[in-house]
Amino acid sequence: MVKGTKMQIPLLDLKAQYQTIKNEVDEAIKRVVESQYFILSEEVERLENEVAAYTGARSGAGVASGTDALILALHAVGIRKGDRVITTPFTFFATGEAISVLGAIPTFVDIDPGTYNIDPDKIEELLKGMNEKERKAIKAIIPVHIYGQCADMTRIMEIAKKYDLKVIEDCAQAIGALHNGKKAGSFGDAGCLSFFPSKNLGGFGDGGMVVSGDQGLTDRIKKLRVHGSTKQYIHEEIGYNSRLDSLQAAVLRVKLKKLDEWLQDRRNIAKKYDEALAPLGIIVPKVAEGNVHTYHQYTIALEKRDGLLKHLNDNGIAVRVYYPVPLHMQPCYKDLGYSKGSIPIAEERSEKILSLPAYSELTDEKVAYIIDTVKDFLK
Repeated sequence: MVKGTKMQIPLLDLKAQYQTIKNEVDEAIKRVVESQYFILSEEVERLENEVAAYTGARSGAGVASGTDALILALHAVGIRKGDRVITTPFTFFATGEAISVLGAIPTFVDIDPGTYNIDPDKIEELLKGMNEKERKAIKAIIPVHIYGQCADMTRIMEIAKKYDLKVIEDCAQAIGALHNGKKAGSFGDAGCLSFFPSKNLGGFGDGGMVVSGDQGLTDRIKKLRVHGSTKQYIHEEIGYNSRLDSLQAAVLRVKLKKLDEWLQDRRNIAKKYDEALAPLGIIVPKVAEGNVHTYHQYTIALEKRDGLLKHLNDNGIAVRVYYPVPLHMQPCYKDLGYSKGSIPIAEERSEKILSLPAYSELTDEKVAYIIDTVKDFLK
C-alpha cells in the first residue's frame, strides 16, 4: 500500500447510488406527491405484485418494516403465547424479538460454520432429543438467510414437513438469493423482506413486505396490517398499524429494476476479495452448493478481527461487525437458560467476523485499496 494515499470509503454509499437513479426517483416521488395518496394506494399494490413476481411468490403484502413482516407472518400462521419457534441466534435482534412480541419462545440452534446459516442437522438433532410434549410445543422454524445467502431450504422444508412445522423465511438480507434455482422467500409459508435503507433493495425510510404462495395468508396479513379490518371501522380481530407508504413503494419500484445489476456487481467484488484474501489465511464467505449469494454483507473471519477493524478504520475504510453478540447471550434472554458455550459455533464466529464494503459504486481502485490495507495489517 502506498503511504499517504488514504481514501475515505463508507461501508455503503447511498448518496452515490442515488445519483445513478436520481431522475427516475425524483419523478416517482413527484408522482406520489401530486397524487396525494400517501398510505398503501395503487403504488403499493403495484410494488407488491412486482416483488411477488420477482421472488417467485404468489402475492405480497407491504408493511411498515422488516420486523413487522416477521411479526405479522408469525401471527398469521397461528403462533401464539407459549408456542416455541426454532431459529438461529446468529442474526439481527428482530428475528428473536418478533417471536417474543407474540409471547412465543425463541428456541435457538447453532449454525453452519461456513455459511453462518442455521444448521439443519442441529434442528433435527434438537427435535429428535425432545419428548412428545416438548415437540408439540414447537410450532415453526425461522431460517435466516444471513448476509444474503439462502439457508439449506431443501433440508429445512423436509424437516418442517416431517414434524408439521410452519416455516417463515427471514429474507431481510437476501432478496434475489437463490437456492437450487428458487429465490429466497418462495420456499416456506411466508418470506419476510426488509426495505431498510441499507438493504440491497432499500427505501428512503423503513418498510417491509411479506410474500407468500398462499393467497389466503397474504389476505390475512393485509387485514392485520390495518387494525384487523377489511371494512372501515369494522374490526374482525385485533391487528396492527403497519402499512407501507406510497413514497417508499415508488422509490422501491425504481430500485427493483436495478436490483439484479446491483447484485451482480456485489458478486464481482466478492470474487476479487475471495481471490486476494483467501490465500492470506482469512476465512472468506463459503457459498453452499446450489446457492447464488447476494452479498448483502461480504463477511470475513479471522483471529485478529479487532486489530484489523481498527487498522481499516484508521485508514479511512468503514467496516462493521454483524453481529457481536448472539441472541441467546442477549441480556433480555437470560431467563431462557442459555449460557456461554451453549451454542459454540455462533459464539466463536461472533468474535471473528468482520464485514467489508461491497456495493456497486465501489470502484476497482477502492477495492484494491481495501485489499492492500488488509495485506498491510497482516504483514
